Amino acid sequence: MTTTVKISEAKTHLSELLARVEAGEDLIITRGNDPVAHVTRIRKQTDMQLLLAEVRAARLKGASSTHEELLTWRDEGRR
Repeated sequence: MTTTVKISEAKTHLSELLARVEAGEDLIITRGNDPVAHVTRIRKQTDMQLLLAEVRAARLKGASSTHEELLTWRDEGRR
Protein backbone atom coordinates (compact mmCIF):
# COMPACT_ATOMS: atom_id res chain seq x y z
CA MET A 1 0.00 0.00 0.00
CA THR A 2 1.22 3.53 -0.74
CA THR A 3 0.46 6.54 1.44
CA THR A 4 0.79 10.12 0.25
CA VAL A 5 1.62 12.90 2.73
CA LYS A 6 2.57 16.55 2.44
CA ILE A 7 6.00 17.69 3.64
CA SER A 8 4.59 19.39 6.75
CA GLU A 9 2.80 16.20 7.82
CA ALA A 10 5.93 14.14 7.13
CA LYS A 11 8.01 16.46 9.33
CA THR A 12 5.47 16.31 12.15
CA HIS A 13 4.97 12.52 12.06
CA LEU A 14 8.35 11.31 10.75
CA SER A 15 8.91 8.58 13.36
CA GLU A 16 5.43 7.14 12.88
CA LEU A 17 5.73 7.25 9.09
CA LEU A 18 9.13 5.55 9.15
CA ALA A 19 7.72 2.79 11.35
CA ARG A 20 5.03 2.22 8.73
CA VAL A 21 7.66 2.18 5.98
CA GLU A 22 9.67 -0.41 7.96
CA ALA A 23 6.51 -2.51 8.10
CA GLY A 24 6.39 -2.53 4.30
CA GLU A 25 4.27 0.48 3.40
CA ASP A 26 5.51 2.86 0.69
CA LEU A 27 5.36 6.60 1.24
CA ILE A 28 5.10 9.45 -1.27
CA ILE A 29 5.99 12.91 0.06
CA THR A 30 4.50 15.83 -1.82
CA ARG A 31 5.03 19.57 -1.96
CA GLY A 32 1.50 20.75 -2.55
CA ASN A 33 0.21 18.23 -5.08
CA ASP A 34 3.63 17.55 -6.66
CA PRO A 35 5.40 14.34 -5.63
CA VAL A 36 8.90 15.05 -4.31
CA ALA A 37 10.10 11.77 -2.81
CA HIS A 38 9.28 8.10 -2.72
CA VAL A 39 10.23 6.42 0.57
CA THR A 40 10.45 2.64 0.71
CA ARG A 41 12.11 0.27 3.13
CA ILE A 42 15.57 -1.09 2.51
CA ARG A 43 15.45 -4.84 2.35
CA LYS A 44 18.22 -6.66 4.17
CA GLN A 45 19.83 -9.77 2.84
CA THR A 46 18.52 -12.87 4.49
CA ASP A 47 20.78 -15.54 5.92
CA MET A 48 19.94 -17.75 2.95
CA GLN A 49 21.06 -15.07 0.48
CA LEU A 50 24.35 -14.70 2.34
CA LEU A 51 24.87 -18.47 2.33
CA LEU A 52 24.19 -18.64 -1.41
CA ALA A 53 26.69 -15.84 -1.99
CA GLU A 54 29.33 -17.78 -0.04
CA VAL A 55 28.63 -20.96 -2.02
CA ARG A 56 28.86 -19.09 -5.33
CA ALA A 57 32.15 -17.50 -4.27
CA ALA A 58 33.53 -20.91 -3.30
CA ARG A 59 32.49 -22.36 -6.66
CA LEU A 60 34.27 -19.56 -8.49
CA LYS A 61 37.45 -20.39 -6.57
CA GLY A 62 37.16 -24.00 -7.68
CA ALA A 63 36.46 -25.40 -4.22
CA SER A 64 34.71 -28.73 -4.25
CA SER A 65 32.70 -30.58 -1.67
CA THR A 66 32.82 -34.24 -0.81
CA HIS A 67 29.79 -36.47 -1.15
CA GLU A 68 29.66 -36.81 2.65
CA GLU A 69 29.63 -33.01 3.10
CA LEU A 70 26.77 -32.66 0.65
CA LEU A 71 24.74 -35.32 2.47
CA THR A 72 25.44 -33.67 5.83
CA TRP A 73 24.33 -30.26 4.53
CA ARG A 74 21.22 -31.76 2.96
CA ASP A 75 20.20 -33.38 6.23
CA GLU A 76 20.86 -30.38 8.49
CA GLY A 77 17.72 -29.31 10.32
CA ARG A 78 15.85 -32.54 9.67
CA ARG A 79 16.56 -33.97 13.10
